[in-house]
Amino acid sequence: MKTLLNLGKGDVHIVGIYGMGGIGKTTLAKAVYNQIYNGFEGSSCLLNIKEISEQPNGLVQLQEQLLSEVLKSKNLKIANVDKGINLIKERFRCKRVLVILDDVDNLKQLNSLAGSSEWFGPGSRVILTTRDEHLLTELGVHEKYKVKELNREESLQLFSWHAFRMAHPKEDYQKLSISVVNYVRGLPLALEILGSYLSGRSTIEWKNALEKLKKYPHDQIQKTFRMSFDSLDDDTVKDTFLDIACFFVGMDKDYAIKIFDGCGFFPEIGINILIQRSLVTIIGNGLWMHNLIRDMGREIVRERSSNDLRKRSRLWCHEDVLHVVNKQMGSEAVEGLILNPSKLEDVHIKIEAFAKMKNLRLLQINGANLTRCYGHLFEGLRWLCWHRCRLKFLPSNFHLENLVILDMQDSNVKQVWKEIKILNRLKVLNLKNSKFLTKTPNFLQFPILEILILEGCTSLVELHESIGNLERLVLLNLAGCHNLRNLPGSTSNLKSLQILNLSGCLKLDKLPEQLENMIALTKLHADRTAIMQLPASIGLLKNLETVSLSGCEGQSSKSWLSRFSSWISPKSSIPTHFLPASISGLCSLRRLDLYDCNLSEDGFPIDLGCLSSLEELDIGRNNFLNLPHCIGRLPKLTTLMLSECASLQSILELPASLWILDASGCTSIETLPNLSNLKSSPHLYLAKCQKSVEIQKLVEIQKLESLEITAIIHLEYCNNLAFNFRRSLLSQFLSKRDKDQGIFLQVPNLRLCPERHKRKAPRHRQNYLDERHRDIKLFVLVIFLLLVTSVVLKSVQQQFLTLLMR
Repeated sequence: MKTLLNLGKGDVHIVGIYGMGGIGKTTLAKAVYNQIYNGFEGSSCLLNIKEISEQPNGLVQLQEQLLSEVLKSKNLKIANVDKGINLIKERFRCKRVLVILDDVDNLKQLNSLAGSSEWFGPGSRVILTTRDEHLLTELGVHEKYKVKELNREESLQLFSWHAFRMAHPKEDYQKLSISVVNYVRGLPLALEILGSYLSGRSTIEWKNALEKLKKYPHDQIQKTFRMSFDSLDDDTVKDTFLDIACFFVGMDKDYAIKIFDGCGFFPEIGINILIQRSLVTIIGNGLWMHNLIRDMGREIVRERSSNDLRKRSRLWCHEDVLHVVNKQMGSEAVEGLILNPSKLEDVHIKIEAFAKMKNLRLLQINGANLTRCYGHLFEGLRWLCWHRCRLKFLPSNFHLENLVILDMQDSNVKQVWKEIKILNRLKVLNLKNSKFLTKTPNFLQFPILEILILEGCTSLVELHESIGNLERLVLLNLAGCHNLRNLPGSTSNLKSLQILNLSGCLKLDKLPEQLENMIALTKLHADRTAIMQLPASIGLLKNLETVSLSGCEGQSSKSWLSRFSSWISPKSSIPTHFLPASISGLCSLRRLDLYDCNLSEDGFPIDLGCLSSLEELDIGRNNFLNLPHCIGRLPKLTTLMLSECASLQSILELPASLWILDASGCTSIETLPNLSNLKSSPHLYLAKCQKSVEIQKLVEIQKLESLEITAIIHLEYCNNLAFNFRRSLLSQFLSKRDKDQGIFLQVPNLRLCPERHKRKAPRHRQNYLDERHRDIKLFVLVIFLLLVTSVVLKSVQQQFLTLLMR
C-alpha cells in the first residue's frame, strides 16, 4: 500500500481498493486512514455506504456525516442531495482532506460524495473500497489496488488468534486447523468468524462443525457474499453464476462460453461482470471461485427449492442425483444435473427418470447406463457430457436439435448415430479416445461445428469427405488416430481452421496438396506420422506460427516391408526434399520442430534464413555433419535445439539473438563457435559432448555482470575438456559468480553444481527409443524374420543386402 501513502503531494488522488467480500478491504482502508489522517486539514471515514444509502434519505445522512467530520461542525443539516453536493464542493475546494468511502457499489453514491477530484483542495486523498472493479474504471480513479487472499501461514496465524488466543494452533487441533484454513483459502473475515465460532470447543465438535459447514455454510459468512450476488441486476448473469458454482468450477472459459451462449446468457459480458464483482476469477483460462463463494451459490439454489429435491433447479450432489433419478422425482424445475460416478461404480438409470425434465439444459451422466429408451427426450438440452458411454450408437429418440456441445470421451460408440441427425446448433463434438469409432458422421449434419476432437480414435480409418463443408471449424484434433490413412482432399477447404493436430497418425503419409485455402491456420502438429514430403503449397500459409514434424520417419502405410527396412536403415526414410523450398515463405513462423526426422544437409535445400519471425528451432537427433549456414542468419532465433545429433562435428555460426543452445549428446562435436557476439549471456546445454576440447571465447562470458540475462552452462561428462581451459573457466565463474549464474561440470573426482542451480538439461520426447531399446527392437525383428515364410524372408534378405551395399 505504499502507493496510497507516497502519491504526489500537490495533486488530488482518488484511489480504489477492490476485492471479494470479506477479503479485508475495509480493514486495509481504516489502517491507512489511522496512519495518515493527522497530515490533513480534515478527514472523514464513511463506512457501510451501500447499506446506509439504501435507507430513506441515506445519501443525505452520509453527506451530513462527511461535512461534519471534515469541518468539525456538529448538527449540520442538509435539505437534499443536490444541496449537499454544492456544499461539499464549496467547503472542500480549498482544503487538504482525507476521505474514506467504504463499500461503494454504484456511481450515484460516488457522485453524491466525491464526484470529482476538483471538489477537493491540493494534496487531498479519497480512498474508496468496492467489490466492483468496473466501478473504479467508470470513475477514472488514479490508482487501483486489489486485495489478495492471505497465504497459508498468515491464514493459520489469524485463525489461531481467534480460535486459541495465540499465534499457532494447539497440538491436538493442528490438523483440524489446517483443514479449516484449506477450506477458507485465505479469507480474513471467514477465518475470524470460524475461529471465534470454534473457540473453546472439543475436537469432536470441530469435526462435526467442519462436516456441517461444507453442506450448510455459516450464516454470517454467507450474508457477506450474498450481498455481491443480490447486487447483480441481470437474471442471466445470476444464472451464469449459479451454473458455474454448481457445475463449472475449473472448466475452460471458452468452453463454458459456448454453453452459456447456447443458453442465451450473453456470457462474454456476464462473465466479465462476475470477474469485476470478484465472484469469479480466471486462472490460466479456467473459471474458478473461492470455496465459500461456490458454497454460497449452491446454498441459494437450495433455498429456492425449500430443500425439496423435486423443485431444485440444479442437482450436483451425487447422493441427491441418484435419489432423484432412482425415484423418478424429476420435474420441469430441473435445469441442470451432473452425475459423475467413479469408474468402479455401476450406475443404471431408467430413461423415464428424465421424462418430466422438460427444461433440462445441462446434463452430465458419465459412465451411466440408460435403459428403456423411448419417447421424445432432451429437446432443450444444450450440453450433453457422457464420458464412458457404453452404447454403440446414441438412441434415435434423443432429440438434440438445441445441443451446443456433445462430449462423449472414452465411449464405446462405433457411430454416433445410425440415422441422419441435423444439429444446427452443435459447435463442439468431442469423441476423444472412443477406440471403437470406425466411421465419422456426415458433417453436413453439423453446419456450424467449430471444434472436432477425434484424438485417440484408434479404429478410425478415414474422415467423411463432407468435412470440407465445415466453414466455421477452428480446431481439428486427430492426434493418435493410428489407423487414419489419409485426409480427404476437401480438408484444404477449411478456411477458418486455426489448429490441425495430426500427431501420432502413424499411417498418414501425406497432406492434401492444395493447402493455400487454409488461410487461418496457425498451428500444424504432425509429429510421428509417415509423411514423406510436405506439399509446396504449405509456403502459402502466411499465418502459420507453429510447425511440428518431429519423428516423421516416412513409414508409409502402403508397405510393411518399408517400415521394417527403415528400422534397419533409417537414413533412407526421408527423401531429399522433405522440406520444400516454399517453406521459406512462412513469414509468421515462430516455432519449427524437426526433431528426429533423419535429416542431413541435403534435407535443407531451402534458405531458412528467410524465416524472419522464427524464434525456436529444434533439429535434434538428425544426421548433420555441419550445421546449415542459413541458421546463423535467423534474426529472432532465441532457442536452438541440436540434442543427440551424433554426427554433428562443428557449428560455424550462431545468430546473435540466441539465448538457449542445447547441443547435449552431440558426441562427435569438438568445437563451438565464438559466443562473444551473442546479445545476452546464453544458457548452454552441452552435456555428453565427449569430444569437446574447448568452446572458443567462452571465457569472454566473464562480462556476465554487465548482461541483463543470466548464464547457465551444462558441461557434464565433457571429459575431453583441456585442463587449462577447465581451470580458467572455473576461476572466471568463481570470481564473478552471481546467484542466478551456474556452471555444471562432471569430471573424475570433481563436481561443481551448487544446490540452488540444480537443473536438468531438457529431456526430449520420452516416447523415442534410446540406443538400448533400438538393439532390442532389432533383436525382435530378427526373431520375426525367422518365423515368416521363405519367400518373404528371401525378399527381406535381398532388400537388407541392397541397403547394406549403399
